[in-house]
Amino acid sequence: MDESIRGNYPPKIAPNLYKLQNHEIIHHDNQGRMFPTYLDVAYVTPRTRILCEIISKNPNSDIESALNSSGITPSTEIVEDVLKLSYNSPDGAVGFFRWVGFTHKVSSYAWNLMVDLLGKNELFEQMWGAIRKMKEEGLLSIATFVSVFESYCKVRNFDDAMRTFDVMGKYGIEPDVVAVNSLLSAICREDNQTERAYEFFDRIKVNIPPDGDTYAILLEGWEKEGNVVKAKITFGEMVVRVGWDSKNMAAYNAFLTTLLRKSEVDEAFELLHVMRGKGCLPGLKFFSNALDILVKQNNFVPVAPLWDTMVGNGILPNLVAFNAMIGLLCKKSDIDNAFRFLDEMPFYGAFPDSLTYNMIFECLVNNRKVREIAWFFEEMTKNECPPTPGNCAAAVGMLFEHDDPETGHRIWDYVLENEDIPIDETANVLLIGLCKIRRFSAVKKFAYDMLDLKIVIEEATMRKLQKTLYKEGRSTRDIYDSVERRWKALHVL
Repeated sequence: MDESIRGNYPPKIAPNLYKLQNHEIIHHDNQGRMFPTYLDVAYVTPRTRILCEIISKNPNSDIESALNSSGITPSTEIVEDVLKLSYNSPDGAVGFFRWVGFTHKVSSYAWNLMVDLLGKNELFEQMWGAIRKMKEEGLLSIATFVSVFESYCKVRNFDDAMRTFDVMGKYGIEPDVVAVNSLLSAICREDNQTERAYEFFDRIKVNIPPDGDTYAILLEGWEKEGNVVKAKITFGEMVVRVGWDSKNMAAYNAFLTTLLRKSEVDEAFELLHVMRGKGCLPGLKFFSNALDILVKQNNFVPVAPLWDTMVGNGILPNLVAFNAMIGLLCKKSDIDNAFRFLDEMPFYGAFPDSLTYNMIFECLVNNRKVREIAWFFEEMTKNECPPTPGNCAAAVGMLFEHDDPETGHRIWDYVLENEDIPIDETANVLLIGLCKIRRFSAVKKFAYDMLDLKIVIEEATMRKLQKTLYKEGRSTRDIYDSVERRWKALHVL
């Protein structure tokens, strides 16, 4: 591969173009494009910052004189950094680049950055002018054309992207499989364009033999679009042309995932068996996604064999895989095994998150496991994975109905003390629960406290309280009327 191409597919003209000094740089202009800017970077060298400010703040006619007045002699590294951070000021960047060229030989990487900057700003005529100049100086590489592919495809000008591929030879760069894969990747990155990418691939594959990456790009495109028919054709061709190779993991993952998403489970498992025999078993990413897909489809039968295949072949399940299995077990109300998987997670280097705990907690609530809820709630909060607002409300309601109001109160106290958890839903359930267990004075106290805290008591809750309290006699009727007066007063305000 050309050394000027840094990184994996799709090759990037500017490695870490949106990163500098290990800080993410993301800037959106008014057209939704993402460009780096020195204002977003935690640290930029003083000389680089001065040059960037000149480029961004001066009219084009004044940039050259301002740069001359700066007294800065830019090094190759400074030139490259300034260009990386000047995507929002293309005219200024052009002026800066021209100014640098008067006194310095510009690096091929800086030229490539300039081509990329112009293309990303849709200044295609100037971009091609830069490419012609690079040809004269013998600086062109595949990386230059990769940038052009991406710029054209980003604005969905796919025809010009493909024409660019066709003229590479005229510029002294013979297109190879790297160029093919880069163009395919740029096309497939846009929505619903895999068919267009495949047509291009079909046209050039006789002259430029594809590799595993070629097929992986197409299969990932078919996966994204859910086109199982085209995925089968592409996969079959891949097996014939490049054979079985464990390095083609991305292609296998994409095809198997496409089959599962289209509920072609039997065919996916048959292929999995073949792949295992060829030494091409897919990786953890596939198994995690597959478990999640099957659970969401409520297709529980293949899940256990899939898990056994994964673990039996030494693939350590991650958090996603464990959550998929625990989610399945909770859907089946198999609480004992859900707890078993929870306990096994640390042995595989996976640790439960809020989703893990909340799936089990919801299962305990739905199955009215009062005793288990009490200790499991303590474990959740100790591990800083509290129940969701919906689970808090459901738990409080269930606990009051099943003779454990103390735990219900503990959950309410926790919600009240943690400002990050929305409180209104649980508050309304708590009032209804207190009413059901005939703690009428507590209803008044809690209702008053809630109203003082600007917690919303729903009208439906007030109607339920009225229905119960009015049946109990004069004293409880007075309790309701007192609460209602305060409730109405706050509504008027």
